[in-house]
Amino acid sequence: MQADIDFSHYLKNTGTGLVHLDLAVEGISCAGCMAKIERTLSNIPDVTSARVNLTDSRLALEWKAGALDPAQFVSRLAELGYKAYPFERDDAETLEAQRAKGLLRRLGVAAFAAMNVMMLSVPVWSGNVSDMLPEQRDFFHWLSALIVLPAAAYSAQPFFSSALSSLRARGVNMDVPISIGIVLALATSVIETFNHAEHAYFDAAIMLIAFLLAGRYLDQNMRRRTRAFAGNLAALKAETATKFISPTEIKTVPAAAIRPGDIVLLRPGERCAVDGNVVEGRSEVDQSLITGETLPAVATPGSTVFAGMLIRSGTLRVRASAASGGTLLDEISRLLDHALQARSRYLRLAERASRLYAPVVHATALLTMLGWLAYGASFHDSIVTAIAVLIITCPCALGLAIPAVQTVASGALFGSGVLLNAGDAIERIAEIDRVIFDKTGTLTLPDLDVANLVDIPDEVVKLAGRLALSSRHPVAAAVARKAGAASPLPDIQEEPGQGVHGFHDGRPIRLGRPSFCGADDLANEILCRDPEASVVAFSQGEHRYAFSVRQRLRPDAAEVIAALTRIGVAVEIVSGDREPAVRLAAQMLGVHEWRAEVLPVDKIARIEDLARRGHKVLMVGDGLNDAPALAAAHASMSPVTATHMSQAVADAVFLGERLAPVLAAVKVSRTALRLMRQNLWLAVVYNVLAVPIAIAGLVTPLIAAAAMSGSSVIVMLNALRARTREAV
Repeated sequence: MQADIDFSHYLKNTGTGLVHLDLAVEGISCAGCMAKIERTLSNIPDVTSARVNLTDSRLALEWKAGALDPAQFVSRLAELGYKAYPFERDDAETLEAQRAKGLLRRLGVAAFAAMNVMMLSVPVWSGNVSDMLPEQRDFFHWLSALIVLPAAAYSAQPFFSSALSSLRARGVNMDVPISIGIVLALATSVIETFNHAEHAYFDAAIMLIAFLLAGRYLDQNMRRRTRAFAGNLAALKAETATKFISPTEIKTVPAAAIRPGDIVLLRPGERCAVDGNVVEGRSEVDQSLITGETLPAVATPGSTVFAGMLIRSGTLRVRASAASGGTLLDEISRLLDHALQARSRYLRLAERASRLYAPVVHATALLTMLGWLAYGASFHDSIVTAIAVLIITCPCALGLAIPAVQTVASGALFGSGVLLNAGDAIERIAEIDRVIFDKTGTLTLPDLDVANLVDIPDEVVKLAGRLALSSRHPVAAAVARKAGAASPLPDIQEEPGQGVHGFHDGRPIRLGRPSFCGADDLANEILCRDPEASVVAFSQGEHRYAFSVRQRLRPDAAEVIAALTRIGVAVEIVSGDREPAVRLAAQMLGVHEWRAEVLPVDKIARIEDLARRGHKVLMVGDGLNDAPALAAAHASMSPVTATHMSQAVADAVFLGERLAPVLAAVKVSRTALRLMRQNLWLAVVYNVLAVPIAIAGLVTPLIAAAAMSGSSVIVMLNALRARTREAV
């Protein structure tokens, strides 16, 4: 079926003689799957790169142009047990959501069955040492079988399907011994029930399935929430552009039809479709996508504009230097995509563990059975002992060691105003030794604030606020918000790039630039005291007033930065804002290392430079210009007021006006990482002690399941300690 797909639509030439193709792959559930796919496809002649992103089940392939038919990759993946199709972001996201819901349904069925079977098992356990009649015991066993067999057949499908796919591809993954243990426990229980034996192991099998599904659902749900599909920037791109086809004639054309040197017309309310230089006109442009600066910039002849910038006022003629596919916005998208793919390498340790687990467990169970047969035990007793080994070595405690701590720590972080986006965010945040803060919207609050409100009469503030409602300028919006204005004045007109004006009680009123309102002297006084302030003036007849508008630092920013320094985390500021503004913020916060007027590529370069020197960086930013840096950093956070793109790629999002959640994230994550390591050691110690006992034949499958469950309970109880915010 896949061979009928026309892959030409999905192929991309890299410009270096290579062809790139993205495939969505169904059935990738662990790092072992990722390693197997990459290893197999990389061995195909002429394939130069095969990279799997475990987060979104995406496979990125590159090979020599003209050397291979893309359909053969799909066929090869099918031989390995994986279904693949050309990557479509919406389809992949839907598939991930469906898989998470499916796991949750199966977990609910398994848990419900386990609770009911445990109620039936208690009288059997007590009856075996008291006066229960054999007929009564058999009835309880058959009733347990009636509950467990259909529940297990439905709930364990993820493990069975994964194991079968692995075996068909002549491989072995972690789900193979799990499936064997479940099937043998169920089969042996049915046989024991037929033979009127005292023990059956239905409860052990369904408990095993429930615990394993819990761990898998936690992992799947955390990974799905990473929002890895944030690379689509279509909403920020202008699909068409107004092009001058002659000095006096214009025509609307697709953005892809614009070539360097073409002249395009930009009007108020439009997004720029090209990178280029202004050749005529004057306008205020919103450049927050590129620099993160919320205040509009003035574009005049000679100014550089970028794709994605919003034209607020006036018209511009721009000579294009780059258009569709070559703009800075496109470069941000490529940087983001590359950084997200690189991040999947964090799973190498899990890959090595998955390679060892399955063969070791199989070999141990097989040798146990053969050893007991050689020792003279019956086949029945030997197979029961082997089942006990398979169950007692089940990686349930190991599988819950990380997700359990993640869940508890996630709750603690939520209480501190932090929402996690990535499954491994806690581990990576715990490892950081340096924080890079963006300034605008991150160290500062996203909304502008009026600093000199106490110097202006209340009635003037209220009137200016009502007048400001007629303006779309963010500085005017700050005045309206601070004044609490709710009803705009009637018959107000706007002068593009200057301000708004009208009449009130027969007197002319104006709000806008100081020169527009005749308040240059007042503005100069404010700027002498606060060079970084933005000034909006208001005039009513002969009276003049000036509002000092600026961004406010988050109220606890200095305190949080000092606390981070005390626990050994270095802090620096890297911002696209102007140098004076960044310098002032750094001085107020006590930050000695800072950089200003940097572009997205500069932020990534700084992060990579620190990484080469052995530092692990936590990037905290909010704008689209921060998105590639957020993805490239060892860990990342964004405020809830950040752009959708930044929230999507950040490992965590924090709420509220305070910066304290960043400090809480570091403290809780460090505690959680310590507990994760403890849980892993607990799981190892459990296996070291339990496996020899099982091999010696001293436990039944039921006791093995109880021991396995007990180890999981210990791991989960230890994980509850992650609720503390104590730093380590």
